[in-house]
Amino acid sequence: MAPEITLNIRKTFVDRATIAVQLRLPLDPPSVTILFGPSGSGKTTILRCLAGLEQPEAGTILCNGQIWFDAATHVHVPPQARGLGYMAQDYALFPNYTVEGNIAYGLSGLSVQGKKARVNEVLSLLQITQLAQQKPAQLSGGQQQRVALARAIARRPQLLLLDEPLSALDAPTRTKLCEDLRMLLTRLAIPAVVVTHDWTEALALGDQMAVIDEGRLLQTGTPQDVFSRPINADVARVVGIETVLHGRVREIRDELATVQVGPVPVIAVASPGLESDVFVCIRAEDVTLELAGSSETSARNHLRGTVQAITSLGALVRVTIDCGFLLTALVTRSAQSELRLAIGSDVRAAFKAGSVHLIPRR
Repeated sequence: MAPEITLNIRKTFVDRATIAVQLRLPLDPPSVTILFGPSGSGKTTILRCLAGLEQPEAGTILCNGQIWFDAATHVHVPPQARGLGYMAQDYALFPNYTVEGNIAYGLSGLSVQGKKARVNEVLSLLQITQLAQQKPAQLSGGQQQRVALARAIARRPQLLLLDEPLSALDAPTRTKLCEDLRMLLTRLAIPAVVVTHDWTEALALGDQMAVIDEGRLLQTGTPQDVFSRPINADVARVVGIETVLHGRVREIRDELATVQVGPVPVIAVASPGLESDVFVCIRAEDVTLELAGSSETSARNHLRGTVQAITSLGALVRVTIDCGFLLTALVTRSAQSELRLAIGSDVRAAFKAGSVHLIPRR
């Protein structure tokens, strides 16, 4: 049996939904699992139960067959005995300790020389050696994040737990550190579980993903599969983006990128430092449908296609078009009638370059 952690837990609250989930987390090969969902969905509670910081009322948590928690037999392995690295959303750095002291805090069992060597090692790895003698109040948000991550990995954990690791940062810093975090997780080769409600972070960081809403596990799979093929309306509502595809940047000119998606070129706004392999993300509400042969709008992308599926969503209709790849659009019922949309109809899908979001695939 492949190394894994299995959770089958239930935890109740007075003022919010009961959490009841069954989840498998692979440990080998090392990968990143995203717990994805809106605020209050139960993601952080699941992470804290996994860390041993909270106890469910019922169920079990097993790591490679070893019992970490069993409500029936009253087994609860404490956090420090689980071999985990945990990074809280607010970083939880000790304000009176230096950066060096924060990182060294959990390194019990090592000699003074051993602690010093390990602290220096992670300071170098996170590129924060110059901050060693500073205190948290003297650091920027991005620097605090790196210190908190350094402390989490200093004990060489068998599993890394990160709770909204980028949410406290401003948008430009978040984008840069998201890329850095993915590279670091790959380099560390430590399996990780990351809580986030941000779909760009989920795509950039995750190898697999679990969608959580109101304490329930709705769907698991790769981020691309979950975002582009939600299994039901609940998942579609939570993930909020319907078309996610692999693409390769062919050309960048005048701040616009031409991205090859299967047989079709798509025009997108090029961000600085854009790499060749990307996820191409298009929200359904950003796609306009036109009659084939009608005059073109000002949108950069106009793709001819055939209607493959039509799904009623109350006042709106979700239309899936095959235009060399499967593209989803949201239209009103009146637009469906005016365009005479039906399975097999020829249509043209239009969307602006600024509506195409490109996420690094590495």
